Formats: sequence, structure tokens, C-alpha cells
Amino acid sequence: RNFVRFDKVVFSNVSPEGSVPLHIQKPDYYYHFMPRGDTSCGEPEIKTDEQIHHIRVSCKLTANTLKACEGIIKLQIIVIFMLRLITILCTASVGVKTDEVDAFLHELIISSNAYPSPLAFRNLFVLDGDIVNVDISIYYDGYHGDCSKTFLVGNVDEEGCYLVKSTEECLNECVSLCRPNVEFNAIGNHINKFCKGKGLNVIPAFIGHGIGTYFHGPPEILHFKNNFPGTMQRGMTFTIEPILTFGGPEVEIQEDGWTATTLDGARTAQFEHTILITETGAEVLTKPD
Repeated sequence: RNFVRFDKVVFSNVSPEGSVPLHIQKPDYYYHFMPRGDTSCGEPEIKTDEQIHHIRVSCKLTANTLKACEGIIKLQIIVIFMLRLITILCTASVGVKTDEVDAFLHELIISSNAYPSPLAFRNLFVLDGDIVNVDISIYYDGYHGDCSKTFLVGNVDEEGCYLVKSTEECLNECVSLCRPNVEFNAIGNHINKFCKGKGLNVIPAFIGHGIGTYFHGPPEILHFKNNFPGTMQRGMTFTIEPILTFGGPEVEIQEDGWTATTLDGARTAQFEHTILITETGAEVLTKPD
């Protein structure tokens, strides 16, 4: 397939970290360096009813923050259309910066007395026809919430719309599989089957993870075909976050140690939810109001 017909992302400087007021509770890694949580070591945590209450509150705040992001992106779309009219007259290329989304979200999270987990953000241009993933991670009342959504910016082509719609469909189908005594590998095996039927590929380098008072922990949720052991049990909380693409599975990490790009330049889409395993199925904790 010819992926080079899409404009490649052009990086600018990393934005300065936003400040966090003293009164806001912060995770331990705010105060001193800590390696990323080991998702492969130990047993998945079975949460008590009290722990479930706390993570449910944190995840609801996370979901509502992501929902609010849609408003500013739609506002930017209007600005883009206005700028395109100006571009016709001035023959100049103008874009909207992701800095505006970052600043909006930072202030929204801080105003909710919560801590925004990732503070450094690449300053990129959002243009008409882009698909943009926004990943929200919030630490509130001692617990983390984590979710993401891919937004359509303006006039997205049919292939891009198909990719975004299919990725959200894939996540929803994975959630519907989850219940006590189901093996974790059922998720990756279903994604593999789903992608074959849709003509897509999954990016295997990024996985779902357990979450709670810790940001990343067991279990590992692999998004590709696998036979890794382990079964879901009531009280477990973890994320499912497949990244799908029309291109190949290979990615490279940029110099900031955070930003990942596909080697072949193909676009990707991602959706993510934090879920709780209940007695009869799974509850999506990151559903907005």
C-alpha cells in the first residue's frame, strides 16, 4: 500500500511541563525517579470494594476529561476551516498546535484537584484531515485512571474513518469478552482475528496493563495472538488499548523517549478503556457522564 501520500508528522520542541499546585496529591514518581511499573512480575491485584470505589471515581474523572477534550478539538476544526479560507487568499499553510489541547487538559485536570500523569507533550500541528489520539491518565485520590480516544479532525478521508471506526469496534468487542475465568490471551487472540477480517494490523509493541494505586502493573494484556497463561477474576482492573493500522507492525521511539512513529509512515488509531471484572462480566470504568 502507498502510505507516503499522507503528510508525515513534523515535530517541534517539547512543551515545558505545567505546574502542579502543592495541595494536589501526587504519585510517588513525582518526588523521585522510579522505573516504569513491571507488568510482567507478580500476580494481578484483586481489589476490595473500597478500592473499587476509589478507582471508579478516578476513572470517571478521567473519562469526563477526555470527553471535554472533544469540545476543544471541534473548536479547532472551526478555526482550521477559517484558516483554510485565509490560506486561499494568502497561499500560506497554517495549522493548530496540540499545545492548545495540552494546556486545556492540564488546567482542567488541575482544577479537578487531580494530577496529570504525563506532563511533557510534543508540540505538533493539527491539520484538516488528521486523526488525532488523545490519551488521558489521571491520578486522583490515590488511584490512576487511563483511557484514550482517536478523534477525526475536519474532512478525514474514507480510509481514515474506516480505521478509526474499526479500532473503536475492536475495543468494544474485546471488553464484551471479559468476565471471570476467561483467559487474558482471549483478548489478543480476538484482536488478531478481528484484524484479519478487517484488513488491518495491530501494533504489538504497546500492551494493556493492570492499574490501581500503581500506574502500570500485572496483568499484561497483549494485543496480539498469544498463549500466555492467566485468567480474569472478579475485582481485577486493567486497561485494553489496541492500536490498529493499515501498515506494518514496526515502530520506532523518538528522542524524547515517549513519542512512537510507524516505520512505514502508516497512520494508526487507538482507543482505550480501564475495565473492572465483575461477577458476571466487565464494567467499563472510563465511561463519561
